[in-house]
Parts: sequence; C-alpha cells; structure tokens
Amino acid sequence: MCSISQQTIDDILSAGKIFEVGGAVRDRMLDFKAPVKDRDYLVTGIPYESLSDILKKHGRVDLVGRSFGVIKFTQFRHDEQFTFDITLPRKEISTGDGHGDFLVDFDPSLPVEEDLKRRDFTINAMAKDLDSELLIDPLGGEVDLKNKQIRMISKESFKEDPLRIVRAVQFASRLEFEIEEKTLKALTENIELVKTVSLERISEELQKMLVLSKRPSVGLRLMQKTGLLDLLLPDLAACVGVDQPGGYHKYDVFEHTMHIIDEVQPILRLRLAAMFHDINKPQCKRIVEGGATFYSHEIHGSKTASRVLKHYRFPHETIDDVCTLVERHMFTTDVTDKGLRRLLRRIGDPLIFELLDLRRADVVAQGMGGITDDVDRFEADIRAEIDRKPPLSVSDLAIDGYRIMKMFKIKGGPVIGRILDHLMEMVLDDPSQNNELTLETSAREYYENEMQNEDIESNKESDQ
Repeated sequence: MCSISQQTIDDILSAGKIFEVGGAVRDRMLDFKAPVKDRDYLVTGIPYESLSDILKKHGRVDLVGRSFGVIKFTQFRHDEQFTFDITLPRKEISTGDGHGDFLVDFDPSLPVEEDLKRRDFTINAMAKDLDSELLIDPLGGEVDLKNKQIRMISKESFKEDPLRIVRAVQFASRLEFEIEEKTLKALTENIELVKTVSLERISEELQKMLVLSKRPSVGLRLMQKTGLLDLLLPDLAACVGVDQPGGYHKYDVFEHTMHIIDEVQPILRLRLAAMFHDINKPQCKRIVEGGATFYSHEIHGSKTASRVLKHYRFPHETIDDVCTLVERHMFTTDVTDKGLRRLLRRIGDPLIFELLDLRRADVVAQGMGGITDDVDRFEADIRAEIDRKPPLSVSDLAIDGYRIMKMFKIKGGPVIGRILDHLMEMVLDDPSQNNELTLETSAREYYENEMQNEDIESNKESDQ
C-alpha cells in the first residue's frame, strides 16, 4: 500500500510533527516481504480542526472519530484510492471491564511517547518520526522484536482491553514469537474477561491468525494451553486426547487437526474447513474390533461449522463454502465420468480444487506416510472435464425457463424448476444431449407425465 504523499507530510511538518505508527513500523523492522496493507499516522502539535483543514488540500477527509481525535484520510493516485487513519495523541482511562469501558482524552500537545504508552504490546508501541527518520521506542519494542517475544505494556493491559488476550495469541502465532512470562501469567489470570469482548472483534483476530500465520497451530496450541480454546472454540477443545485407533492415524483428533491446518494453503475458507473437518469425531466415535469408526462425522461437522461461524458473524458465502468443504471431504476418487460431473456441479470451480488440497493435506496430516497419487489423477480428470466445458448448471442448458413457458403456454412456477432439474440430470448423464431438439422433446414428455400425475393426485384429493 502507498504511504501518505510527501507533499502532505511537508504541509503537516510546517505546523507540527507526524509519525508513522502501528504494524507498518513493526513489520518493516522485521523485514517482512509482504506489502504493507495498513499505514497509520500520528500527528502532534496541530489542533484537530487545523489538521483537518491541511488534509483537505490533499484528499478527502472523513471526520469519523471526532470524539477520539481520529480522521480517515483518502488520497487518489493513478485511478486508485488509499485510505489512512490519522490520529492525534490521546490517553485512555479505564472505567470498567470490557473493551469500550474507558474514557478517551486526546490532546495535540501530548508527546508521542505518551500516546505509545496506551497501546497493547511493546512491539506495537514504536513510531517513526517522518521528519528526522528516527525510531521512537520508549518501551523497548525493538529489543522485544529481536528476542521474538510478546510483552504487555502494563500489568493492567488485559483488564483495560480484554481483546488483547486474543491479540496476544494472534501475534504469537503470526510472528511465531513467545509470550513473555509475566504477560502470559496476566493473560491466563484474566482469561474470563474475553467473554466481554464483541464476537465481531474476536472473529477478526481469529481470521488474522488463520490466514496470516504460516502455522496457525502455534496459536491454537497456545489457546488450548491457556484455556482460551475452551472459551472460544469448545468443540475443538473437545478433540484433545481423542485417539483414532485402527492404523490409519498417528495422532489424536486434535493433533491431526493441527497438522492439517498448517498443511493447507492460507485461504480463510480452506483453513476453516481444515479446523472443522473432523471436529465431530469425538461424538461419532464407535469402538469396533480392530479400531474405531467415525461414521457421518463429516455431516455433523458441517452443521457444527455452520453453527460456530454464524455465532462469530462470518459472511454467509464463507459459511456455505466451509460447510461444503467439510461435508464433502470424504469424497471418493473412484467415480465414473457422470459422478465426476455431479461432484463438479455440487462443488463448483475453484472450490473443487480446494477440496482436493484439503484431501491431500488430510492424508499428510495422518502421519502415516500416505500418498495422494489418486487425488492427482482425479485432479487431472477434473481439469480435462472442465476443458470440455460440459453443462454443469441450469444456465448451461440449450433451452431456458422462458422457452419452456412458451412451449407449454404457462406462467413461471415450481413446475418450471422441476423440468429444468430433470433436463439437468439428463445432460449430466450424457452431455451430448444438450441440444434444443432433444431437450424440448424430453421436456414435453416430462411435462405431460407430471401434469397427468398431478391431475390424478388432485382427483384423489377431491374424492376424499
């Protein structure tokens, strides 16, 4: 992401001082190769209204956080727009338990060091002076970065904002840092306060942990160690220690889940599917001679995924995709061409390829040295079928609902959908039948039979 323009910086410096703060400073010091997504700035020495007037000369200003001393500033360059948070220094005074239970006092005369003291962890409490290019680090964040540790700024940090409990785990997972001893103790002692945090804020941190971590298992194991997993994801916590006898798995359900989450690509719906794919094995486990069975765990797991993701306010599309991946992860690669097309119709592209990745990761995560040659062959067959462009949805049919209404001189209704579904099943069996003449003939036969059957049923009801 672009930084704020130099001309804007120069205008601000003519009246006060400007600092880059937050994750961009931290990540630059860690030499992250990924582009910086968010850049935040702190301005001192300029009153709120005066700062707004300066910024209006260089872009759009939205005074969304007037009471907090926050300005959303948008600049337009080369047909793109970039939005930055620009704030005045402030102090936050806790007034009770829970995120949001505090008073905010912003004051442009406060030194940058005072503002940094209100932040969550030392590694996030550094600033870069955009005039002198010097690093402002009053709390030892640079040393903690070198030591790869997460350290709280104050012993009251988690009480002041319980969301920091989840953020500490998220950063530890994402950066693969240790949580400093006193910080971990304070986090564990205040773990119950996480119940006061909004579900949306928790969801945001969990998503960051899953997508931005190379190994999300680092964070999930830390959650299990501290008791956070029992509070936020009790269904996953219930998988700890549930063994899988029978010779197919080296690990218990929880350990297997940790391995598969690390193995799949860092795509949110795919890592969520990995987390939920075996989540109902504890409930479905049945001991049999020579091992255990877990029949229908994928069906129950899909329902659990839906319940939990709805609870955490995930988008409907994400929930649907995750549930599809979980419910279908036990698919067989030994199918006919017809079966392959049906699977493609149910799953769709690109989700079908993520389902294959999930299967490969599942095999690797079993820890038994299994191979996935069958999945590779199945993928080749799927790609070849897609290249042939077979009809996979009603919109691919050679005739549509309007044509059917015209043929039978009827208005739209459920019967139209039934006819189209019938035709869809026919061309899935044999794509060569997807032509107007064949489909119209089949539609006429189906319609006449359906109408005759409906008339018979209607007469039966009348007789009664």
